[in-house]
Amino acid sequence: MRVLILAADGFEDSELLVPLYRLKEEGIEVEVAGPKQGQTLTGKHGYSVTTDIAFAQLDADGYDALVLPGGKAPETVRLDEQAVSATRRIFDAGKPVAAICHGAQVLISASALPGRKATCWVGIRDDLACAGADYRDAEVIVDGNLITSRCPSDLPAFCRELIKALDRA
Repeated sequence: MRVLILAADGFEDSELLVPLYRLKEEGIEVEVAGPKQGQTLTGKHGYSVTTDIAFAQLDADGYDALVLPGGKAPETVRLDEQAVSATRRIFDAGKPVAAICHGAQVLISASALPGRKATCWVGIRDDLACAGADYRDAEVIVDGNLITSRCPSDLPAFCRELIKALDRA
């Protein structure tokens, strides 16, 4: 099983690192993709990760799930055509897609939210609604293959539902 995490500088540290290590704890292979392969990305609070693959190299068919952490990174990720295309392909394939906080911005750019129940950071709730989502204020919302959460304090519920979805996949 392989899970993809899309990131860029300014990611919310815990929203990338907690799912990354939780998935690895389960024995799941995880790859972090960013603008460049081998690039060191720095989170909002100073933690860093090195990318395994560049957005331009993504083959969405090679992944069983997608994680979209928040912070400022989604503003960069959503501008990359390959990252958005990979998001859409994984989503359309019915594979688990988990977005937390501002990670939902990538889902908006991938046109993945119309008719879906979802949550996000409160500051972008109107963006979700304008993108056609049925916004809910809850720690985690699962709607089919879509898993969304609001903020770092929701990470236990977010990771729990992500692991459940992968067990079903």
